[in-house]
Amino acid sequence: MSAEGLAFVVFSAGMLILMGIGMNMALALVLTAAGMAWVLGFWDTQLLAQNLVAGIDSFPLLAVPFFILAGELMNAGGISRRIIDMAQAWVGHIRGGLGYVAIGAAVLMASMSGSALADTAALATILLPMMRQQGYPMATSAGLLASGGIIAPIIPPSMPFVIYGVTTNTSISALFVSGIVPGLIMGVGLILAWKWVLRRIELPAGEPLPMAARLRATAKAFWAMLMPVIIIGGMKSGVFTPTEAAVVAAFYALVVALYVHREMKLREVHGVLVRAARTTAIVMFLCAGAQVASYMITLADLPGVLTGWLGPLIEQPRLLMVVMMLALVLIGTALDLTPTILIFAPVMLPIAVKAGIDPVYFGLMFVLNGAIGLITPPVGTVLNVVAGVGRLSLPQVIRGVNPFLVTYVAILALFVAFPQIVTAPVAWMR
Repeated sequence: MSAEGLAFVVFSAGMLILMGIGMNMALALVLTAAGMAWVLGFWDTQLLAQNLVAGIDSFPLLAVPFFILAGELMNAGGISRRIIDMAQAWVGHIRGGLGYVAIGAAVLMASMSGSALADTAALATILLPMMRQQGYPMATSAGLLASGGIIAPIIPPSMPFVIYGVTTNTSISALFVSGIVPGLIMGVGLILAWKWVLRRIELPAGEPLPMAARLRATAKAFWAMLMPVIIIGGMKSGVFTPTEAAVVAAFYALVVALYVHREMKLREVHGVLVRAARTTAIVMFLCAGAQVASYMITLADLPGVLTGWLGPLIEQPRLLMVVMMLALVLIGTALDLTPTILIFAPVMLPIAVKAGIDPVYFGLMFVLNGAIGLITPPVGTVLNVVAGVGRLSLPQVIRGVNPFLVTYVAILALFVAFPQIVTAPVAWMR
């Protein structure tokens, strides 16, 4: 066996074994990369260290900690709760209204934080107790909240788009624009799926609130609603870059939490910063470890090997997309979204571009597929968040998420069949 073939075996087998024993993903990436370096004859601790630093030495990646901080401030400062209150004021009285509240709030919150875990935790913490109290089936409700949470990686500002753009040298602004229409379609898909699920559930309708109460709830959410307008409007007009938009989002959320809503005290800021720093450390360590693995993958010419396997499909781009999306669906059952982007995006994108597939469209499809993986068992990070918040068993949440998972897979297939749904709005907005 050639050194390159042995390196491929070391990488794939090493990752499977280390993941199987529960090792931290970033550490598993570093160890498998070190094994590949030894097999390829490039063993050099200084080279490994340089690539670790290079993995996080990126100006655009500064957006990640600030978007994480913005999400934490939103939850601590009452911004998330006001969005949910507004949605409940308008549609909470409809039969199954809390489900529609969850979907509407998920779409609105996605346009602010860009983090699936943060949005899901906020939705589940506020809405699951209310759903339990009003007799909603917990499994289905938890599945809906988990499905709503993964809209966050698609609608801008999106942390996965930032990571994908940095990793593959794709325009982050274009990726942000590409996610607007698909994110809204995901919301519509959840509404249709929830309507279908409601046929088998007996839930009473409530009394609609007076218009004055609805307007009061909307007025209280004004500062929260202004946040995505500032972020997306600022990027679209060229006032600031996506990285600067993350800083603006964090600063805006801090000012609103402290001085407008006044639901957070100065002494609580330290705790918010610590939580954001912990999450940032996890993401950045993943980026560092993935850079080492990516460097060794390039030395082993694994992209060339994959190109050879998929070579016959290069002349049929739509069939190639189907094959790559199916591969990513399988990968998403075992890997979280961030490591999937860091490991596989640099390998797959050159093949897609060679086949004539638009790189921004491919980036949207890649991230969407990875986001669906967040609610796909057995790993399903977002499923675990909802199960933990709602004190439910993971099998319960998995059963409840199935109708919405099928809906998302259908949407993914729709975008494969009609890429113009993604590419046309991007071309128009540009």
